[in-house]
Amino acid sequence: MVRRRSVKLAATMALTLVVLSAALPAGAQMPKRIAHIGYLWIGAEGSDKATRTGLQQGLQELGYIEGRDIVVEYQYADGNIERLRQLVSDMVARKVDIIIATGTVVADAVKRATTTIPVVAGTGDPLRPGLVASLARPGGNITGFSAMVPELGGKYLELLHELVPRATRIAVLWNPMNGASQDLVQSMREPAGALGLNLLLHEARVSGDILIALDAIAGQNPDALVIDTDALLISHRKIIVGFAAMHQLPAVYGMREFFDDGGLISYGASIFDSWRLVIAGYVDKILKGAKPADLPVQQPTRFELLVNLKAASALGLTVPPLILTRADEVIE
Repeated sequence: MVRRRSVKLAATMALTLVVLSAALPAGAQMPKRIAHIGYLWIGAEGSDKATRTGLQQGLQELGYIEGRDIVVEYQYADGNIERLRQLVSDMVARKVDIIIATGTVVADAVKRATTTIPVVAGTGDPLRPGLVASLARPGGNITGFSAMVPELGGKYLELLHELVPRATRIAVLWNPMNGASQDLVQSMREPAGALGLNLLLHEARVSGDILIALDAIAGQNPDALVIDTDALLISHRKIIVGFAAMHQLPAVYGMREFFDDGGLISYGASIFDSWRLVIAGYVDKILKGAKPADLPVQQPTRFELLVNLKAASALGLTVPPLILTRADEVIE
């Protein structure tokens, strides 16, 4: 009885294929399936320029055309964790082919919701929240790019010390929910002591914390400011850069986006290149059959020092020649 059903099913499928083939014009092929990709950003739409444009350019360079080969669904949580969880739940329920997670908080929310849908993530430290088993062998369903470079914390302080030798009280705005941010702050303690600097730590876990933290910073009247590389802070960069300018605070940022919006100095990995080369590249590999578990989490190899002389002039600062000679880009 079971065998007769199998034969009947096979015959039905064969007949269906014949009918579909006959309905196509001569020489035409069966339409190929379009891959559906979900993209999640913790902040507001428009605050993810480097990641989104990097991803789009990378996919285009790999030959993907939106609407023909892939459909990328861009979703934004506007800094709201509950909204993020709902967006993740919706994507998982619809069984998209790949989820692209921007930031550790997003990747963690996705991991809690699915262990089967492939996830390509750009994060800080994917080891700290257990997103992957190791960088070389992620295991599970998540891989991508890690911006985990803890020694950058000391670099930020050195830049500030060169730029503003008189500065001793340094405010740090960071997100303690991000493992890479925890490492970054920890890496500042030893160089801060060596340089005679006092770190004033201010936390921002969700969007509502940012203005509260900035008010607290203003009340302490620090000499300078360091901004963490967390995705939540990047999504509110215009507010943060405007705050630094209004309060005449020399600030060092870890992402180019702050520099592009008028920030004084940024030093860090090229996020655009990371998303163009790594994230888009891994999307391509997974669509072609690779498994996230077999794709090592990559780390940055290229760093940019960007200097805004216009912002320096507004702060009454003269940028030392040594910084200028090392800079990859200078805005006059």
